[in-house]
Amino acid sequence: MRLRNTLLAVTSAIGLVIAVPVSANAADGVFRYTYRADGVEHPGAVVDPKAEECVDLKGATEADAAFSPVNRTNGAAVAFLEFGCVGDVYRVLNPGDSAGRRLHVRSVLFS
Repeated sequence: MRLRNTLLAVTSAIGLVIAVPVSANAADGVFRYTYRADGVEHPGAVVDPKAEECVDLKGATEADAAFSPVNRTNGAAVAFLEFGCVGDVYRVLNPGDSAGRRLHVRSVLFS
């Protein structure tokens, strides 16, 4: 009887681990932004970014930050003015949020 209860408990625990979804390692979707290069505006995007990983935005420079971010991922995006996701100037963009041209961004951290 004890063996059957133990076996049932182990089997149930394994089934529970398999059935419970694992937290996502990525934010599915696209984070869009605009950047300037040689005086011309270009679209930029981060596709299916990894969660909890800082992304320095391609095209953003020390002289010209990216702007007009649009978060079309399923996770929150914290947009930072500085590279490396550091500094006091940041803004949280929830899924579906966008910000205008006045929000400058150089790096983003996704959750």
